[in-house]
Amino acid sequence: MSVSSSNAVTRPLGSEIPAPGGQPDVVADQIALEQEHVDRVHRELEKAGLRADVVQAEGLARGRIVKSGEVGYEEAAGLFERDALMFHAAKRRSALDTQYEGLVFGRLDIDHRMPAHPHAPGAAESTASAHGRANDSVHGGHSPSEAGAAEADEPSTDAREVRYIGRLGVRDDDYEPLVIDWRAPAAAPFYQATPTQPMGVLRRRVLRSKGAVVIGVEDDLMVPEAPDDLVIVGDGALMAALTRSRGARMRDIVATIQAHQDQAIRASARGITEITGGPGTGKTVVALHRAAFLLYSDRRRFESGGILVLGPSGAYTAYIERVLPSLGEESVTLRALGDVVDAMHAERFDPPAVARLKGSTRVRDLLSAASRGRVPDGPSEFRAMVTGRAVRLDSRALDRVRAQVLRQHQRNQAMPAARAALGEAAWAAVSSFGSAGDRDAKVEFIDKWEDHRDVEAFMRAWWPQVDPREVLLWLADPEVVHRHARGRMSPEDVRAMAASFAVALDTGTWSVADVALVDDLAARVGPVQDAEQEERGFYEIEELDDLTSYGVTEVQPVSGPQRSERAAAGPLDPRERLLAGRIGRPDDYAHVLVDEAQDLSPMQWRMVGRRGRHASWTVVGDAAQASWPDVVEAGAARDEAFGTQARQAFHMQTNYRNAREIFDYAASVVRREVPDADIPDAVRETGIDPVEGPLGPDPLSSVRAAVGALLGQVDGSIAVVTPHLYAGRLASLDGSEGGRVHVVDPMSTKGLEYDATVVIDPAEITRESPGGIRVLYVVLTRAAHRMTILS
Repeated sequence: MSVSSSNAVTRPLGSEIPAPGGQPDVVADQIALEQEHVDRVHRELEKAGLRADVVQAEGLARGRIVKSGEVGYEEAAGLFERDALMFHAAKRRSALDTQYEGLVFGRLDIDHRMPAHPHAPGAAESTASAHGRANDSVHGGHSPSEAGAAEADEPSTDAREVRYIGRLGVRDDDYEPLVIDWRAPAAAPFYQATPTQPMGVLRRRVLRSKGAVVIGVEDDLMVPEAPDDLVIVGDGALMAALTRSRGARMRDIVATIQAHQDQAIRASARGITEITGGPGTGKTVVALHRAAFLLYSDRRRFESGGILVLGPSGAYTAYIERVLPSLGEESVTLRALGDVVDAMHAERFDPPAVARLKGSTRVRDLLSAASRGRVPDGPSEFRAMVTGRAVRLDSRALDRVRAQVLRQHQRNQAMPAARAALGEAAWAAVSSFGSAGDRDAKVEFIDKWEDHRDVEAFMRAWWPQVDPREVLLWLADPEVVHRHARGRMSPEDVRAMAASFAVALDTGTWSVADVALVDDLAARVGPVQDAEQEERGFYEIEELDDLTSYGVTEVQPVSGPQRSERAAAGPLDPRERLLAGRIGRPDDYAHVLVDEAQDLSPMQWRMVGRRGRHASWTVVGDAAQASWPDVVEAGAARDEAFGTQARQAFHMQTNYRNAREIFDYAASVVRREVPDADIPDAVRETGIDPVEGPLGPDPLSSVRAAVGALLGQVDGSIAVVTPHLYAGRLASLDGSEGGRVHVVDPMSTKGLEYDATVVIDPAEITRESPGGIRVLYVVLTRAAHRMTILS
């Protein structure tokens, strides 16, 4: 094997004996050729797995200590080494296991005599800086740039080079690279080379594999005419990828990323990166690959700080959850908008009018008043005898104390301050009867106040620890909403707001919009504080500690179900389900990736902003698909979340998803109300127009017929997109035909794609959706190959 100046995999290209053009065995010969290399890579992968097992065994051995009481320095060091080795071995084993599918997906045939474009990213770098990280190479140790530094200065022994690209770097026993990590600069030409700027690339080949078996190859020729010894197979890797069936999970298209997409992926990690473009332009996949690239390029920063990937729905997160692990990255938190706040999960959407009320920042006045208001069913006055004085504080006095304390404290952390302020108010009330100047009397009064049982009981009822979700549920009472709204909401809005929280109490489910409101309240009231444990008497402690000597291993209350039984049974009623778990302080991430950003309400932008105060951002969106109507208000909240960081923008103009016939139909619909919509160019044609038909008096029968016709036309998934009006009658179709058919609501289609779709009653979808025709536009752009519309 000869090694070029890029320290990458090389092979004499003359070893490829081209078969005569047109013979059927050409493709088979090329597949067999690539299979030979892939087999070698997987053999190295197996050896790497064995090395991880050895490290794990070594870690266990170092952790063995003699159980002889105290742990000495050497034993403690052994435990530390054990934990470190076990952690890294487990992490390595996980990385190797997740890379098995399609480990090697690309190949570059490079002629170093060809001039590289001087400004092409990676053109200069690729010669001596593969920059694979130690933890990205199967053999670990040094980066390719370090290993090949000595050889980089030597003249190349062969002008031709073969460079294999994969999901992580793999080396052989001689530390020669067999696969280059796709994120390394040496791999950049795989994505950036074009016929006009080939960057020295003769041929770019995409390998398609099933497990460890190569099942197909597709070539892109980067020069006007192929050399005699170079075989070209297929019509191009990108078009081959576009015709593949869509499965239940999004495929990473790392092998077919185009040059303009690669620029966005490898852009500077600092500041705000905005990726825009119409449906099907690959924005989501580009953003996810960017997250993987950031982890690779600055692992210390982004792995320690974490990356938050935020999508529009649970269906979306399930769809893409395999993409990042398949790219070798598991240091990413993937959340839907309804899951951003810990201990909350929401999939239900409010009616459009209520969603607008909850999403606008104007709701903050209501939340502020509610967080500072009286606790429902709490005491309205205080009465007690303290140091022989009759103390009475009415509701106005209590309200003044509460307002005074909450001006400077979060509610859940203000119990001591509230108790002290109440004591001052109580002394002021009794001292007006002749004790105003008696300092000793006040000291005695306050001292007794601190330990008074009546005061203790009153404080527990008047100033309890408040879960922010409880505050939101107080608003299920229209009178409470009216009191706190202070005339800023119409009677109709007051009733609608209260009714929405009544629905939550009835169903035990939050709406997606509720999550941002709870996050706002959590910032106001603070985390719930644990109650201080009461001190136990000496004999009580002795008795409890001595129970084990009588054979008692566990003490539990005898009344009511055991905790484990209750946990297994789940929350007993809707309110318990709403309040299950605990809400803490939000995590602060190093990078935040927001997909379908045009849908975020101002309140949701504030929620996400609390998790990215010190973060860089990648933001993906298309205004024409927005479900939030007030662009100006959302833009202001978004800018507040971003702060003053620098911004860079990338625009995707090519629709890779939809057949032209499908996208032309969708574009004509959205242009009726959004004439300035960002309409990309569809690159693929099928010659088959969308089919329109009647829904009929029996919707289920009509939809079954439409689905039956599509099953014979496509190989992959079929979505029945239905408004709420028909969801119950069509539910039986979900998961049918071996899981190929999915019944989906319009809002849950955001970010998803299918081989074919059946769209039910477009007019009703427009009427019930927050974004109206913009949401219908989303629905009409989910199908890759076939679409049927039933009205």
